[in-house]
Amino acid sequence: MSAADSTVSMGAIAGDRSRTAAVMLIVLTIALVLTAVISLGVGPSGMPLGRVLAVLLAGPNADHLPAADVLIVWQIRMPRVLLGALIGASLAVAGAVLQGLFRNPLADPGLVGVSSGAALGAVTVIVLGPGVLAPVFLLVGFAALPIAAFTGGLIATIILYVIATRHGRTSVATMLLAGIALGAFAGAGTGLLIYVASDQQLREVTFWTLGALSGASWMKLAVCGPVMALVLLAAPVLGRGLNAIVLGEAEAYHLGINVQRMKKLAIFLVAAATGAAVAVSGVIGFVGIVVPHLLRLGMGADHRPLLPACALLGGILLLVADMLARTIVAPAELPIGIITAALGAPFFLWLLLRNRSFVDL
Repeated sequence: MSAADSTVSMGAIAGDRSRTAAVMLIVLTIALVLTAVISLGVGPSGMPLGRVLAVLLAGPNADHLPAADVLIVWQIRMPRVLLGALIGASLAVAGAVLQGLFRNPLADPGLVGVSSGAALGAVTVIVLGPGVLAPVFLLVGFAALPIAAFTGGLIATIILYVIATRHGRTSVATMLLAGIALGAFAGAGTGLLIYVASDQQLREVTFWTLGALSGASWMKLAVCGPVMALVLLAAPVLGRGLNAIVLGEAEAYHLGINVQRMKKLAIFLVAAATGAAVAVSGVIGFVGIVVPHLLRLGMGADHRPLLPACALLGGILLLVADMLARTIVAPAELPIGIITAALGAPFFLWLLLRNRSFVDL
């Protein structure tokens, strides 16, 4: 291996923590499986772990077990758990990719306007769906909301990329600033729709913008699950390039990294992950900031193991937050965005104070 390849491989990251990273990946995988199984038993109608395991082993068509248990585990909680794990993983990976791309630990999917664009698409369907967009509802049915949210996020990303790209080169600084502007513009559109919404629509929009998994279903999983799964499988490809770009774009180019192609792939993956996640759960903040930094403290900044580790811990974090949302005010349910904000905001403030040099522009 050449010296250049060796440098790119490690991304100029001091210290080899590959063994620690491997152990953490194994531990996180086991923890995610255990958290998912425990989550299947948590809810207003609690279920002991033994019964959950029995239903899981028997399958969704078991006729020798209570029908209520089979219904709760396989039709109500299973799609919710799978969606929660995928959403948490997608948001965490998107955050790690953006932080590596911007070389800024404060970067988050919400900063580039993807979440705001997706929210605008979803709110448009909620408010205008019964009237102006009625033909769309007849065509796609209940999939209208996730499709609209995903489309809104994708349109925001395309506009962002067009603004930030000139002569075939994408400016990360321009992208960040344009993302803030697009987010504000989308927020204005969302606010206008909220202003004209009815009381029932306003309640639905408010709950959705706070983030929730209460509407999880196999249909939503089938619509957005494959998108998030493909993003999670493709994201580790960026690991070597993100390690190199830590040195700077010019240095990464001289080390053999096609910086422009990597930017395009990173932007597309972040848009797909965030758009699909917001489409089915609403706006859930701080996962993309908290998870990557917690992992960097233990396993270093090598993006090759960091990205899959973010997927695992992101899934765990969102499942734990969902369990809290279901139990704190049971039998009612808190929006999951409140839980993640309550946990993430203090961490963000600590991170901001700890890394003031990144924001002293």
